[in-house]
Amino acid sequence: MTDRDCRANRGALRARLIAAREAVDQSAFEKNSAAIEGHVRRLLAIKAPRLLGFYWPHRRECNLVTVAADFVARGGTAALPVVTGKDQALEFRRWWPGMTMAVGVYGIPYPASGEPVFPDLMLVPMVGFDHAGYRLGYGGGFYDRTLAVASPRPSAIGIAFELGRLDTIGPLPHDIPMDAIITEAGVNS
Repeated sequence: MTDRDCRANRGALRARLIAAREAVDQSAFEKNSAAIEGHVRRLLAIKAPRLLGFYWPHRRECNLVTVAADFVARGGTAALPVVTGKDQALEFRRWWPGMTMAVGVYGIPYPASGEPVFPDLMLVPMVGFDHAGYRLGYGGGFYDRTLAVASPRPSAIGIAFELGRLDTIGPLPHDIPMDAIITEAGVNS
């Protein structure tokens, strides 16, 4: 299979998984999201990161903004990613509840200003994932590029719903597996 074929297959798979996620009824979505949130809170209590990178929810991803706000309220530091350009690694900026936000790529909010910081633990959104820990995202490659250049490399925790579980995403050489994956079913490492 050529690289072009692989990208086309991933595009179709991505569209199918996003449609499935968006079609989940509200009750099941809330139940599954609450389970993921509980698993994330327990993981953060164990890992105790210095700086937590998280994501602003998009297209019915699990919303962990309250988890990050609680982390900040307990004295932690949280940061959100900023897309600085195509084919670039993400920049993270410190975030706290009520701060001024701007709207970026895909219409996703990010801190409007601030110096770059780098998390030691990142919660990474996933459209799909496989048993080897590889993630299927939105296709921009931002998280893979970010993890590839990070030194030291942060712990990368993928966040997804079980409906995104696949036999394989067909990883490419640039794909970087997650250190652990959290779904409503629990933590897989």
